[in-house]
Amino acid sequence: MLAAALATAACGSGSTQTTAAATGKPEVVAAFYPLQWLSEQVGGSDAQVTVLTAPGVEPHDLELGIKQVTDVKNAALTVYIKGIQPAVDDAVEPDKSFDAATAVTTLPAGEHEEHAEHEEHAGESEEEHAEHADVSYDPHIWLDPSRLATVATKLGERMAAADPAHAQGYRDRAAKTAATLTGLDQELSQGLSTCRSKTLVTAHEAFGYLADRYKLKQVGITLDPEMEPSPARLSEVAKLARSEGVTTVFTESLVSPKVAEVLASQVGAKTAVLDPLESKPSGDYVSAMRDNLKTLQTALGCTA
Repeated sequence: MLAAALATAACGSGSTQTTAAATGKPEVVAAFYPLQWLSEQVGGSDAQVTVLTAPGVEPHDLELGIKQVTDVKNAALTVYIKGIQPAVDDAVEPDKSFDAATAVTTLPAGEHEEHAEHEEHAGESEEEHAEHADVSYDPHIWLDPSRLATVATKLGERMAAADPAHAQGYRDRAAKTAATLTGLDQELSQGLSTCRSKTLVTAHEAFGYLADRYKLKQVGITLDPEMEPSPARLSEVAKLARSEGVTTVFTESLVSPKVAEVLASQVGAKTAVLDPLESKPSGDYVSAMRDNLKTLQTALGCTA
């Protein structure tokens, strides 16, 4: 049985090295919340799952200390998504990591990528800009439960390979998790099938997969949650929102709502929080996605 040491200083969970050694369980490191939830569902009692990004911390802002980098390299398996957290991308060992984005068909980055990327990285060196340009797809795959179901199945195989003694348990739990996610996907599909509006105006372009899956149109103010939009972009989104009768501009719990509130005031709309699930919600992944469904149904005028 594999065992690895990971001390999650970022999460304040104490010394997992001692716990891992005592239990003899393989250490599975999840980069941030949705992957933590998925790893816990698939790992069950056979694996020890830890997370690098503390609750309430924007995943994109994560920086790893020397010890955390060492811990990632010693883990049995690190579950991450390339392009979300450059520090994690740099730390992972290719033969002991699972990039969840490789399990599904990805979507291209946002529609105003070139304009936004130019503004965001204007002060960077060529080397820094190249690092950001490595990933051309939208990495927010977990906001489509059907894609996450596919990831669950693949994760079960990766955990089984890392810990053959409990392979069947990983596969069984992966199948159960995939079934749960498939059921959630059906709930969202039915719940969003009768919406009067199909336009989703968001502060941050995190919901491309949700929009793609449920036949909605995402219009994001920015690609990066911490990036200020240009006046031209704000004007462009405001014009579209007015023309399509948008009544709600969606904000996020971890990002300042200021820009979204300004846009909403310009077009006579209100704001509502739509959770991109980049940090642990009050419940879990499934309950948070159901909360998102209710929020969307109210904002988009969906009938029961």
